[in-house]
This record gives sequence, C-alpha cells and structure tokens, in this order.
Amino acid sequence: MAEPLRIAYSPCPNDTFTFHAWAHGLVPGAEAPEVSFADIDVTNGQAERGELDLLKISYGALPWVLDEYALLPCGGALGRGCGPLVLTRPETGTDLGGKVVAVPSERSTAYLLFRLWAATAVPGGLGGIVVLPFHEIMPAVRDGRVDAGLVIHEARFTYQQYGLVKLADMGEAWEQQTGLPIPLGAIIAKRSLGAPRLRELAAAVSASVRAAWADPAASREYVLAHAQEMDPAVADQHIALYVNEFTAELGEEGYAAVRALLTRAADEGLVPAIEPDALAFP
Repeated sequence: MAEPLRIAYSPCPNDTFTFHAWAHGLVPGAEAPEVSFADIDVTNGQAERGELDLLKISYGALPWVLDEYALLPCGGALGRGCGPLVLTRPETGTDLGGKVVAVPSERSTAYLLFRLWAATAVPGGLGGIVVLPFHEIMPAVRDGRVDAGLVIHEARFTYQQYGLVKLADMGEAWEQQTGLPIPLGAIIAKRSLGAPRLRELAAAVSASVRAAWADPAASREYVLAHAQEMDPAVADQHIALYVNEFTAELGEEGYAAVRALLTRAADEGLVPAIEPDALAFP
C-alpha cells in the first residue's frame, strides 16, 4: 500500500482557507493528503530535517532546503501592506540600540526583513534576539520581558489591545526600497516525488485556492475551528490580506520578489546564496 502524502501548514486563516478544498477531497482528481498543523517555526525545522512531503515554510528558510525541496509556484503568501511589524511599549522610545527584541523565528522572512531594516535603522546594534512562539511575543513586550517584538499575521490587527505601539513596518520599508511584494510563506514539496507528481500537487493547490474563492462559506467552519479563538472579523481581514493573486500563481513579480529577498539577505550574510536555477519549478 502506498504511503499517504504527508503535508503540513499552519492553523492560520490564510492557510486553512487556501487548503480547505484539497484537505476535504473537494478538488477533483487530486491526491488525498494527510494533514498536520504546525506554526511556521516548526515547519521550517521539519523541512530542514526532510520530514514531510509538502509543507508551508518561511521564504527565509528556503535557501537551506532547496536541495531536497522544490518551491511550488502557488499556495504561499506574498503581498503588499502585509509586512511584519516592530512593536514596543510607548515608554520604550524609538531607539532599539542595545535593546532585546523577540522574534518568532531566526529563519523567517520577518527576521530577514527586520535584520535588513535594523542594519541602517539601528546603527548602535541590537542588544539581543530572543526566539519566542508567535502567540507569546506581544504579552512578553507588554509585560516588559523584552523591549520590542517582531510580529506577523493577525497581530497587525490586534496589537493595540496589548497597549503596544508600532515602531516600524518592515513591509513599508521593503516596498519603498524594491517596489515588490513581500514574500512571506512558501509552499515546498520533495523533489524526490518526481516532476509529474510535483506538477499534480501544484495543480491541486492552485485548484484549492480557486475553490476557496468561488465558495468562501464552504471553508468558514474549518477556518474558525483552527483560528485559535480569533475574532471572525479578524480572520476575514487576515484572509483578505494574505490570500491574493500570488497565492494562486507566483508569476514573474512573485519570483522577482523572492529572488530579491534572498539575494539581499545573502549579501548581508544572513542566508546561504542560492544557485541561479534553484527556484525553477520542475
């Protein structure tokens, strides 16, 4: 009996919305996946260990896994006006020199964008980086356990509830410098599955996105069941921001954004340099 196709993505609304149709057998002819859920820092590690067949990771982790995994041209998260935020308490001020910053992962797009920004915005250098689970970052900043936090996803809609203020928007800085969308989350699949099967999986993912758009109500229960008590209105904002034309198809602009991020990060010594054809889909 053939092994089931093992896939993983986050419980965030953009992923559950995107993958609902495929996960529930609503994409005609698509291979049935065995789904698990994990935050992005966990799936980054799973990819580095080659544990699953297809999974969502951060673009910041991509250079470490491209030998074993291919980047799919769909299913991921890129966009405009959706960048990570640096949050502080009002009394912290605007200078992060010598300050400790909590981040959700050191192999994430958010972290790469933050380090590229801090290289010029914090000339005195940071005091340190602490990796915390995403849901712990805003409470840690609020309670004074760290000086600032780098947050992603729905936190851009909720941080004021913690009494925090936005120091900087990493997406604004990126878009002003490059004019390109922000590459956040990537969908990758094992190259060992072979080119024909990889193309079938990409088609299934793309079809799942389009099915979600065609009937948004179908995924509603699934999205909210995994949204960690998120307000339904926030979940809707989250989906609207992160599921867009780049989710259905990366396209030339999407690939340009990914190459720009990884090239700049490699130039700063933050990630390994990648081969010119490393992003090509089989």
